[in-house]
Amino acid sequence: MKRISIKLGKEMVEVNLPDNTEILSTKQPKPLRNPAFFIQKALIDSISSRSLDQIIEQKLKKNPEAKVVVVISDNTRPVPYKGKAGILWPILEKILAHNIPEERMLILVATGTHRPLSEKELREMLDSRVFDYRIPIKNHNCRDKNNLTYLGKTIRGSSVYINGDYMEADIKILTGLVETHFMAGASGGRKSICPGLIGEESIYIFHGAPMLASPKANDLIINDNPCHQEALEVAKKAGADYILNVTLDQDFKLTGVFAGDLEEAHKQAVKQIIKYVTTPLDKEYDIVITHAGFVGINQYQTAKTAIVAIPALKPNGKLIMIANNNDKDLIGSEKYKTVLHLLKIIGAKQFNHLILSPDWTFIPDQWQVQMWCRLFDKIPQDNFIYYSPRLSFNDYKIIPGVDGNIFLPRSERYKGNFKNAAQVIEKAVEAAICELKSAGQEKTRIAYLADGPYGVPVKS
Repeated sequence: MKRISIKLGKEMVEVNLPDNTEILSTKQPKPLRNPAFFIQKALIDSISSRSLDQIIEQKLKKNPEAKVVVVISDNTRPVPYKGKAGILWPILEKILAHNIPEERMLILVATGTHRPLSEKELREMLDSRVFDYRIPIKNHNCRDKNNLTYLGKTIRGSSVYINGDYMEADIKILTGLVETHFMAGASGGRKSICPGLIGEESIYIFHGAPMLASPKANDLIINDNPCHQEALEVAKKAGADYILNVTLDQDFKLTGVFAGDLEEAHKQAVKQIIKYVTTPLDKEYDIVITHAGFVGINQYQTAKTAIVAIPALKPNGKLIMIANNNDKDLIGSEKYKTVLHLLKIIGAKQFNHLILSPDWTFIPDQWQVQMWCRLFDKIPQDNFIYYSPRLSFNDYKIIPGVDGNIFLPRSERYKGNFKNAAQVIEKAVEAAICELKSAGQEKTRIAYLADGPYGVPVKS
């Protein structure tokens, strides 16, 4: 047997897999030895931009009472906002050095359509000095129409509403992580604004069914990706004076710092990740095992893991996924749960037909369910096994696929015991092999996607 270790947030699982399991993994980039040095260097030697200090000075000359907003990601992204590799305090330090008082500063959480973060969550995520200096922090609220500014329409017809606090600021700084993204090609850059700071109405076209039906709206595709193009157009309308984006390795260590112009700095970061996030693929597999990594804080986010696994799967193959859903909302929003349950009931083909109908009324979070349909276009729901220890029996009634708890003794089901995850995977693999043998298939191709949502299998 092959013994593998799976890291899911703070949890680690040791699993035994059959000897013929092929472990597919990405190239591991080298972490920066002195991340603090490279962060400071990037803030000075910026990409297609003046340094952050110069931008602040220029803005203060025009308006000595200038307001500053620093946009941060929410906790669905492992952006290093504290510690030796923390990117937030170096920015705030420069702002404070220009004698801009705390009352003219704002840290704005780009929640998009996600729920707001609690103070406890923010304290866990951010540098403690933010709270020592009492720098204001605010969650974006996409439904607060009184705090949204209308900026017109995009080429595709989206009504652009942007967070009012962001638009009132004189100095606009974006921060974030650049990693592969199953709709926009890559995260970071323009996504801090769109969808991070837009109004709910602005997402109807950006995440509408026709847009996401494009094959170009996929991992690592930037050119001609309609999702990327729409986000960039919205971000340019809103404006951004400076961005600081980073890339990370599988242990969340800093591998690159990209600061400067909204578009050009992001382009350089995307070039960086393309070098190492792809996994060469020369065949399809009967059984694929994967994990949701850090990103799988709820079932909504694990769609990313499913999408990257598709190229590795044979048609009608088996996908076994383990996740550590630990968010306040273990599955996702109520609207997401409603639309997800609809997919479970009617299937991918009918669901896609329904949401592409002109009579369909757009429902926020339907986009993530549409992404799940990509998986179920290749394999039936009964061939997808999903297990996350904290989910209840009723939770699994909503989720498409097979409840992983069936591979546990009845006494161990729905106990929230993370140690059971290994048994679920091992028993699910064993059952899949037996099923294939019963159907007359003696040799079974098995793959383990070691990087989960962070590695993109690409056919060679």
